[in-house]
Amino acid sequence: MSGSVPLLPQQQGRMFVADGGIETHLIFNEGFDFPYFTVFELLDREGGPEALWAYYAPYLDIARRAGHGFVFDTNTWRANPDWGALVGYDADRLRRTNIGAVELYRDIAKEFELAGVPTLVSGAMGPRRDAWQYDGVMSVAEALDYHAPQVAAFAEAKADMVTILTLTNVPEAIGVARLAQEAGLPCVISFTLETDGHLPGGKPLGEAITAVEDATNAYPAYYMINCVHPIHFASTIRHAGAWVDRIGGLRVNASMKSHAELDESPELDIGDWQDLAQRYQRLLPLLPNIRVIGGCCGTDHRHIDAICRVCLPAVPE
Repeated sequence: MSGSVPLLPQQQGRMFVADGGIETHLIFNEGFDFPYFTVFELLDREGGPEALWAYYAPYLDIARRAGHGFVFDTNTWRANPDWGALVGYDADRLRRTNIGAVELYRDIAKEFELAGVPTLVSGAMGPRRDAWQYDGVMSVAEALDYHAPQVAAFAEAKADMVTILTLTNVPEAIGVARLAQEAGLPCVISFTLETDGHLPGGKPLGEAITAVEDATNAYPAYYMINCVHPIHFASTIRHAGAWVDRIGGLRVNASMKSHAELDESPELDIGDWQDLAQRYQRLLPLLPNIRVIGGCCGTDHRHIDAICRVCLPAVPE
């Protein structure tokens, strides 16, 4: 890793809580209309900043009770050219949106800091194409070209880090890691998995992580798993090699359904948050370097609260 990029607190042992699935919560639970999960549009809507603060308010109490920090992933998972174009956002507007998101999240983070909760603001990114289908045509060169503007915007806004979520392929991960390194930003690479514990397309998780490590001189701060229920990757982790030590975060789904089943479902499956918390707890001994605990599709503050109560002993008040 470049000496000019500071270590994140997570890399030094500090634990952080993350939120649940902001897209599914705002759309299904709060009734917002965001086509293509383009929740970044909230920043341009009347009352949007207030709605964003209301979304995060319960997490302040959760993190404070647990006695740990909170990492904010900006609501910019789909604030990239192809998805932005579908809702009328050109390159300049996307740049302003990504910068504005970091600035707004800094304001929300101040409230957490005042309450004694350390924070980080991560510029959140997503894949160019379908987040649940293997992207077999993606190349490193394409990833470098496509994701460069968003990484540059986060660097300009002085985000603490960048996180690309729900990745289905290795070349895109390599491209984003290289862009982050060029920008002097720590980065986190988060892969999604299918019900067999492998990436969409069939690549084993360990092979994917090892390939990124080899191609980037182990630049990512750590890796995460997101958008999958624990029952689908528990066996993968249980029989993992040394690469498992590079997994630093989990953002799990509430539902036990496959991506295909979720994609076809007209209703949100919130699962059983108590059962999810127990399954989460059983994973942690297998993941010695987990430092970020959060959720993904179908989860909200109720799931994260349950997970923290089971996995993170509360700090006495």
